[in-house]
Amino acid sequence: MLNHLKALRQDLGMTQQALADALGVSRQTVHSIEAGKYDPSLPLAFKIAQVLQRSIEQIFVPED
Repeated sequence: MLNHLKALRQDLGMTQQALADALGVSRQTVHSIEAGKYDPSLPLAFKIAQVLQRSIEQIFVPED
C-alpha cells in the first residue's frame, strides 16, 4: 500500500517520534509505515488519520 504519511507529517512539522508518541507506537513503526514496509492495522490507520486531521483515503492509497 502506498502512503503519503511522511509528507503529511512533515507538513504539520511533526517528527516521527512526535507522531509515534501521539499514536502510542514506536518511532520504528512510523518509519516502517512511511517506508511501505508495514501496513497499519485498521484501528491504527484511523488513529493516524485522526492525528493528521485527514481521511484515511488522503493518507493511504491501495496498490493495483
